[in-house]
Amino acid sequence: MLILPGWLVTAGDVAPRKDWGLRIVDGLVAEVGPSADLIAAHPADAQIQAKDRVCLPGFVNSHVHLYGVLAHGIDVKAPPDGFESFLEDYWWPQVEDALDVDMIAAATDWVCAEMLRSGTTTFFDILEAPNSLPGALLVEKEVVEQRGIRGLLSFEATERAGPDIAQAGLEENVNLIRACEPDGLVSGLMCYHTTFTCSGDFIAKAFELGQDLGVLTHAHANESHFEGEWCQKEYGQSTFAYYQGLGVAGPDFLASQCVQLTIEDREIIAENGVRVSHMPLSNCEVGGGIAPIPELLEAGVTLGLGSDGYINDFYEVMRGAFLLAKARRLDPGVLPGDTVLRLATHGGAQALGLDHVGRLDVGWSADLQLVDANLPTPLTAHNLVEQLVLWRSQQHVSDVMVAGTWRVRNGELLGADLGQMRARVHEQAERLWSH
Repeated sequence: MLILPGWLVTAGDVAPRKDWGLRIVDGLVAEVGPSADLIAAHPADAQIQAKDRVCLPGFVNSHVHLYGVLAHGIDVKAPPDGFESFLEDYWWPQVEDALDVDMIAAATDWVCAEMLRSGTTTFFDILEAPNSLPGALLVEKEVVEQRGIRGLLSFEATERAGPDIAQAGLEENVNLIRACEPDGLVSGLMCYHTTFTCSGDFIAKAFELGQDLGVLTHAHANESHFEGEWCQKEYGQSTFAYYQGLGVAGPDFLASQCVQLTIEDREIIAENGVRVSHMPLSNCEVGGGIAPIPELLEAGVTLGLGSDGYINDFYEVMRGAFLLAKARRLDPGVLPGDTVLRLATHGGAQALGLDHVGRLDVGWSADLQLVDANLPTPLTAHNLVEQLVLWRSQQHVSDVMVAGTWRVRNGELLGADLGQMRARVHEQAERLWSH
């Protein structure tokens, strides 16, 4: 088919083109060029006329907790007074330790729908639910496949609940990775929690399993000052110096958050090729701070954006990254719109180790979205991307395609009953809240 928008954005680092379109064949971008040329060359192709739309790559959410939606609006029994308290007094006992597979399935379905409707076509999920083992990731896999979105799944193994649960968490990742088809939309990563819930031996074991399976290994890192101070107290060194000593600080490591970093941490991340995912909005919500994203990018770090399961409208996530970096650096010129869009698309795919995802180049996956182009002021090649970042949101997304298949058309999520899905999430949230 031919997709013929008013404007085409093939990538964050490529200038938008007016009256250019795409030819899609077998789930891939087959041609890119002026719409008139595509029509003339392929008169028999189906045509999607979208002159009032911008076509751009689907977003890559490089860090989400699908189950997090169940905690939206929860009555916090022990209000946290810091990051450690947030985990120990609230998040672990009230949310993660109370999750079961029915809750996880309902949340997975709803958030996949939520992401698709806001232009996200790929995500990486981190599940920590000790009492849902074994089998929780296979339940997620089935739901994600039904929804038709590209998903990387993982279980956040941790020793905080004891050695048996810790081992079961690693095995959950192994079983999921082995259960995925090589060319399927669903795949997996290895994952553990942090330095302060996992021993060095356990961390090394997780990385060894990941390397044996040919996948990245993920962990949360320095979401606040807590972990860095904890590592300094326990090991006499910064978090990433500790990781370097373990021999795991390298391109097979995906470190999320990375908010409070020492200069040494930043140097180790950059010099060793550690991948990073940035959650601008949730970092504020937990009181973690604002990550040094401009500095990491200047050092050449591979970096993507994530929602953390907090606010999943990726236009809001981009807006947060765009604005917070400027506030932190007291510089309106840092992290311009095209850089933010790149992080939200191809940057996230690179952080997750995905090939041919996140751009609309020939031979790349046809993961795309069509967005309302009717802004209050005219669109130009110079201003279009920044206008999208600042003044579009999920309600402006009309159509979404994943690997050449429409998943959202004219604002409607195909093959879904949102009312039924919402009722199911309400039921499971009430179950969670009653614990």
